[in-house]
Amino acid sequence: QVQLVESGGGLVQPGGSLRLSCTASGSIFSIYTMGWYRQAPGKARELVATITSGGRSNYADYADSVKGRFTISRDNAKNTMYLQMNKLKPEDTAVYYCNGVPAPGSWGQGTQVTVAS
Repeated sequence: QVQLVESGGGLVQPGGSLRLSCTASGSIFSIYTMGWYRQAPGKARELVATITSGGRSNYADYADSVKGRFTISRDNAKNTMYLQMNKLKPEDTAVYYCNGVPAPGSWGQGTQVTVAS
């Protein structure tokens, strides 16, 4: 079973940037389409970015709410996925998780992102 560990969250002012990392145990990470999810207080968990498993090209897709501001990437050799978040807004405040798409496995602890002045 793949275990996922998210990191890189923190407190940032509106307009700022953060880079999240997701490290997976196990070599099968490279075969999965992966995604970043987030869950804000009192709201359902939502998928904000996905990236295919690759070959020579990885295809990314984004929720409308983050399109143009967030960039998802992965390094299969390192079993790691990233989420570069720019121009952060208060509504981006949430716990961010990584997992497979469309069938998530076990959830990690996530990493808290708080956008506030």
